Amino acid sequence: MARDNKRSHREGSSSSSTKIYSHKKHHSSSNSNPLPISPQQRTGNHHPTFVSYLETPNLTPKVKLLCEIIASTHSLSVEKVLGDTGIRVSQEDVEEVLKLSYGFPGPAVKFFRWSGFQLGDNHSPYAWNLVVDLLGKNCLFDAMWDAIKSMKKEGLLSLATFASVFSSYVSADRVQEAIMTFEVMGQYGCARDTVALNSLMSAICRDGKTVKAKEFLYVARDMIRPDADTYAILLEGWEGEGKGMWLVLGRFLPRWWVISGGTRRMCLLTIQGCYPGLKFFKAALEECVRTADGRSARLLWEAMMRIDGCRPDTQMYNSVIALHSYLNETDVAKGLMDDMVFNGAFPDAQTYNVLLKFLIKRKKYREASPVFTEMVKNEFVPDHENCSSAVKMYMDHGDTYMAIKVWKCMIESHEYDLDETGNLLVLGLRDVNRLPEAVKYAEDMIERGIKLNSSTLSKLKQSLAKVGKNFIYDDLLRKWKTG
Repeated sequence: MARDNKRSHREGSSSSSTKIYSHKKHHSSSNSNPLPISPQQRTGNHHPTFVSYLETPNLTPKVKLLCEIIASTHSLSVEKVLGDTGIRVSQEDVEEVLKLSYGFPGPAVKFFRWSGFQLGDNHSPYAWNLVVDLLGKNCLFDAMWDAIKSMKKEGLLSLATFASVFSSYVSADRVQEAIMTFEVMGQYGCARDTVALNSLMSAICRDGKTVKAKEFLYVARDMIRPDADTYAILLEGWEGEGKGMWLVLGRFLPRWWVISGGTRRMCLLTIQGCYPGLKFFKAALEECVRTADGRSARLLWEAMMRIDGCRPDTQMYNSVIALHSYLNETDVAKGLMDDMVFNGAFPDAQTYNVLLKFLIKRKKYREASPVFTEMVKNEFVPDHENCSSAVKMYMDHGDTYMAIKVWKCMIESHEYDLDETGNLLVLGLRDVNRLPEAVKYAEDMIERGIKLNSSTLSKLKQSLAKVGKNFIYDDLLRKWKTG
């Protein structure tokens, strides 16, 4: 066989020699194609070496011959030399040859075009992805995008294609262009979703650029919701960095804990001396609160409690109590508050107020009563909103004892905006036939300078008249006028 135009490994690698021509024929496409794995070994960011057919055993004679032609023939002559062989190729042959021809991008692309004529322009999506990857790994980005545009016309683009592009840009130390590619995926008919995000994150972290991945995720997470795999990828990027990396990763990590094998990885890192500290758990729990992720919060909490010397403070308790209360897991929230003293933390006004707020919101008046009682006993003051809402809740459920108890606390602790709650209490007592107490608290309101509405006074007059106690109303009216 003729072997003309011998040349060096990199000859014919310019973008001008790698143009790909489409024959406008539509192919079937599948997004489930495997990500093309570059048959390369890296000795540095800018000096890739590729697996050669010479290093690959058990090749068929046909594939070996095709690889040899590509490796030893100038790109301007390769199609003629291939044609002279009379060899017929299959889709599988094309894929195998491309995988072993990364070191010769120009001739490899000419081989791809030549074989396309034989196959009726019916290359497999995987072969197309290999061409994109081959060009990208040789930093022939203009030609790579030409191939992508051809794939778009044929309806062959998939996430695997863009995963290859991400990897190529990152390995060329062009992370920003990988991110820009991610941002324009939608224009090429590929979803810019969590799976695509993870593919980009993986490419960046694999190349030892985890700091950039973290910075990108900080922005991207507000547009695309990360999942467990996202944080697992980020963790794997940091894994070799040692103990300090837990603190950096903390604000991003919580969803990692729900993935399969998470506990095993935690144990492994602990054995290796990577003990996450309190700052890590605090930051991670804050992220759980931000994303309302109760399950991850519980897993983090359990992991933290198993580490000697790692005990949560009151602020951390308040965060998770607020989270579980928000998720209507008030039993969990109450249990956490009960455990605080056993771990050297003590409930403060925020602890009680947060729990009370959600108990009241969920109308759990029975559960709210002991929390309120304990709060006052420990000399903490329920906030104005909780007091007002609690009085209404207890009156709605006929618990006048607790309504009065909360009202007394309210007027002792707060000086303003008491009118609405006071009138509500007086009318509520009157409506449940507790008229003497209604009058008592109406008089007390007047004495304290809390406005008693004329409508409230009118209804008290009606009730007092029915029981022949007009003189009590007259006395109340006199105080109201002079108050």
